[in-house]
Amino acid sequence: MFEFLHPTRRGFLLTAGAFTAWSFAPQFASAAPGRDPRFLMVVLRGAMDGLAVIEPAFDPDFERARAGLILGADGTPAGLPITGGFVMNPKLATLHEMFGQGQALAIHAVATPYRDRSHFDGQDVLESGLPGAAPVSTGWLNRAMSQLGKAGSVKAGGLAIGPTVPLIMRGPASTLTWAAGGVKPATEDARARLLNFYKSADPTLASAFGRGLDLERIAASKADMDAAMGQGMGQGAGPYANQNSNFVKGMQMVGKLFTDPNGPRIGAIDLDGWDTHATEQPEGENLGKALVELDAGMAALKASLGPAWNETVVVVATEFGRTVRMNGTEGTDHGTATVAFLAGGAVKGGRVLADWPGLSDKALFQSRDLAPTTDLRAVLKGALRDHLGINEAALGKDVFPDSGAVKPMDGLLTVG
Repeated sequence: MFEFLHPTRRGFLLTAGAFTAWSFAPQFASAAPGRDPRFLMVVLRGAMDGLAVIEPAFDPDFERARAGLILGADGTPAGLPITGGFVMNPKLATLHEMFGQGQALAIHAVATPYRDRSHFDGQDVLESGLPGAAPVSTGWLNRAMSQLGKAGSVKAGGLAIGPTVPLIMRGPASTLTWAAGGVKPATEDARARLLNFYKSADPTLASAFGRGLDLERIAASKADMDAAMGQGMGQGAGPYANQNSNFVKGMQMVGKLFTDPNGPRIGAIDLDGWDTHATEQPEGENLGKALVELDAGMAALKASLGPAWNETVVVVATEFGRTVRMNGTEGTDHGTATVAFLAGGAVKGGRVLADWPGLSDKALFQSRDLAPTTDLRAVLKGALRDHLGINEAALGKDVFPDSGAVKPMDGLLTVG
């Protein structure tokens, strides 16, 4: 169906592939009785070319405007038809399957409120939830987590995959991090000694450290179980392409922790590699390679979540899009509107949502970009309201400040 429409923290790296725990404690929020929802934000850093990922093949101006960057050109694999004349990049085979199962949807011609072309400012706006670039120490997903402690029954411990906490997860709500690879793990004796020291020197930090140790054991025990079953994350194990990438390992770990009874339920993870100024190759070694890794991560997450996939919402978004026309080095430059995805068993999928602006010369934003017609904050608000039970007033004032005029998008999920 085609529907128009950085704060101070006490923390420490515990081990490689382990947790940096700080002020982590269970919190709760309102939701329908019996539900245990999970929410993951995937940030694609570098500005993904939405027109090369979901092609508007129905648009009479598309082929003229996009000459040189069309799926299926020069004998390469053609795109995968989805709905309403849109075509999906063939490197997203898993996402295409989810789309067919009604577990994924795309939102096209979408953008944050940011209208310039700096990666740094664009990513800050994407993560801060503010109307524009400005100094800020908290992110919208952490502020959403802060709303979860006010009533109800949704677990809200936060998880950031990576060596540091990204802006989107920074703030007063409790968060921990997990990073794949790097440092040799500390011995059990060293950990026990450090925990005893913190108990006498800093009880608050001792509690956080103890929580990190507990969650590390959860991760380690699940990894051992997977290895015994031949489903681990090491070389030669698991069914996924790029299974040794840190992103795929991180997505697997999100699933493991999201399914543990005492694990977190809200998280964020990054994937770099979307700044395609030269030799973009929608199906090749540049953009195509990044799409394969994203797709492998989505497959790994779904498999790792198991039945919990049915109560999961994954949002995939980038800081801005890219120019409609190819540049002189067979790539694209920084643009404006792009595509975002929602995936998960809780998503009412099989659709492309777009108030399509067209690709004629007069329709382009600043004569170069896909014009933005949908505010990403409306999408995020709709998902947070219907999936996590955060009320509209808090979304417009606290989670996304000064955004009361941006109404939550309805009908994104199977609930709400």
